[in-house]
Amino acid sequence: MSVGAIVTAAGSGSRLGHVLPKALVPLGDLPLVVHAVRAILGDADGAAPRPTSQVTHLVVTAPGALVDEFTRALAPVAAVAGHDVPPDGPDAVSVRVVAGGATRQASVAAGLAALPAEVDVVLVHDAARALVPAEVVDRVVAAVHAGHRAVVPALDVTDTIKRVDLARADQGWPVVGTVPREELRAVQTPQGFDRDLLARAHEAGGHRAGDESLAASDDAGLVEALGEEVWVVPGHPDAAKITTPWDLAVAALVLAGRDERRGRP
Repeated sequence: MSVGAIVTAAGSGSRLGHVLPKALVPLGDLPLVVHAVRAILGDADGAAPRPTSQVTHLVVTAPGALVDEFTRALAPVAAVAGHDVPPDGPDAVSVRVVAGGATRQASVAAGLAALPAEVDVVLVHDAARALVPAEVVDRVVAAVHAGHRAVVPALDVTDTIKRVDLARADQGWPVVGTVPREELRAVQTPQGFDRDLLARAHEAGGHRAGDESLAASDDAGLVEALGEEVWVVPGHPDAAKITTPWDLAVAALVLAGRDERRGRP
């Protein structure tokens, strides 16, 4: 099976409170999107992609006006192809940057259309989960190869979760029930899919893609809407989503801890 990946990086990241689009905000010495692409390629150390990484084609969805800037930012990662230049050598990875859409769902659809026909397993990853460990990527790919056509990494939910009545807000909301947390999982990315199933899910849900209030927050939701099974594998705390300045500060500590363990200054 040929494995391709889509890294969604077209969001503005307004909640991060930065002048740059979220994916270009620095974490350490590199933009979030560079960390995310390296993570998917198993290249977190900045070396060549590890031999066990099965991704051969990767598409990054960027804000339309910043495709060239994203391409320049990603140039050190791989033989970046802004407009479908094939990779050099049998072990090289083709990385393309394309314009994303108005919603995450629309951006994934654009990325899916940019992957070559030979890709039959697709990983969809958020650039905001910049520090996902290689072991999580491997687990997702292995589960798809094992026959699960839709796979998400996830963590157990440790907080008590209450359901509230949003229609009765008055300095808060009344609780209408407590959800058994044993049944809950907090979903992360990359999510992995059989390409044909992912394409069918996007086609069926395409009418939702242009409206942020209707668009799917993840691709597994589109697959679920078809009545297809989605499989969960263990995620990792390091794959936390970077949304706020607090999240960015925590990610910087995680990155510094990694560097310390590797003996970097």
